[in-house]
Amino acid sequence: MEGLGLVVCGEAAPFSTALRSLVNNPRYSDVCFVVGQERQEVFAHRCLLACRCSFFQRLLGSEPGPRVPSPVVLSTVPAEAFLAVLEFLYTNSVKLHRHSVAVTFGLGPLQERCIAFIEAHSQEALQTRGFLELSAPALLPLLRSDKLCVDEAELVRAARSWARVGAAVLAQPVAEVAAPVVRELRLALLAPAELSALEEQNRREPFIPVEQIVEAWKCHALRRGDEARGAPCRRRRGTLPREHHRFLDLPFK
Repeated sequence: MEGLGLVVCGEAAPFSTALRSLVNNPRYSDVCFVVGQERQEVFAHRCLLACRCSFFQRLLGSEPGPRVPSPVVLSTVPAEAFLAVLEFLYTNSVKLHRHSVAVTFGLGPLQERCIAFIEAHSQEALQTRGFLELSAPALLPLLRSDKLCVDEAELVRAARSWARVGAAVLAQPVAEVAAPVVRELRLALLAPAELSALEEQNRREPFIPVEQIVEAWKCHALRRGDEARGAPCRRRRGTLPREHHRFLDLPFK
């Protein structure tokens, strides 16, 4: 029958190896990126990036030709993270390290693996430069995760450091930079002494909306978790036990 045919599949490993050899290879490259504060040159192939990732398709344009600016400057993207993304696009696999999980360019499968990596290595990841250079959209799914292996007090400090770096870069107030993500911090998990210290620090350096701190105090005063809000009282994998936590799973009445 004419409709039937033989499908021949080659070995995946040599194919992946061949494509990996093209990562940051100027040979046959038709687009150059300048990435990171070090302004490292990275060479790539426009057709491959555009067909694999909608971010690059929009960045490089849909029509071929010399109109695409070269080099493309991505000064806020760490070079190691950018190269990890390229390797994934070229080969559909990449070995993640704690310094290379900062940027995912909207790649669903890679983003999921990055989040899982950070969840398993939270303490180390929060101390990296890559964490401080995360965009707000990239930080949001992390702060929403129940699987982070880190206590909330440490996560609050890390989020404040992230916002301070963003404020310096963007010349904006810390609270303004933090606004898109700070609601995901679960302040009700903190003990009263910790919450008092945070409140005092927040007076000196606004970071968290006052009403969010008030909601946390409400959980302590009523000795109830807010079932409607859910996440502000839900423990994470790395949450250290505190005496009041036994009340947080109960709903308001």
